[in-house]
Amino acid sequence: CTGNGICKCRVCECFPNFTGSACDCSLDTTPCMASNGQICNGRGTCECGTCNCTDPKFQGPTCETCQTCLGVCAEHKDCIQCRAFDKGEKKETCAQECMHFNLTRVESRDKLPQPGQPDPLSHCKEKDVDDCWFYFTYSVNSNGEANVHVVE
Repeated sequence: CTGNGICKCRVCECFPNFTGSACDCSLDTTPCMASNGQICNGRGTCECGTCNCTDPKFQGPTCETCQTCLGVCAEHKDCIQCRAFDKGEKKETCAQECMHFNLTRVESRDKLPQPGQPDPLSHCKEKDVDDCWFYFTYSVNSNGEANVHVVE
C-alpha cells in the first residue's frame, strides 16, 4: 500500500488523505496551488497531487505557463534584462524574483533555438532601459522548466 495504508485481505485500506488501489494517490492539493492561490491556476484539475491542465494553452506543474498567450515576452523582459545584462527595473530584486528559468547566452540571433523543436517556443524582441533592442527565446520543456536563450 506504498506506506500510505494497511493491507487487509489483499485490499489496501488507505490512511486519511490517500486513495487508490495501492493508496498511491495523494488527496493533498498543496502541490497544485498556483501563485494566484487557485488550484491549477483555475485551468485544470488536481489529480493525485498533480495538475491535469484542462485548458490546452496552459501547461507546467500548476498550469501557469502559456507559450502562446500574448505577453510572454513582455512578462519576462525585466527578469531577462537583469539576469543577462545586470540592468533594468528588477536589477535590485533579480536574485529573489528572476531565478525561475535557465539562462543560456548565444553570440547572435541565428544561434537562437528555432521553431520545430519539441517544446513550444516564443521568439522575443524587447527594448531595454537604454532603449536598445535585445532578443531572446522563451520555452518550457516537458518537466515544466523554463529555458531562455538570449543574444549577448
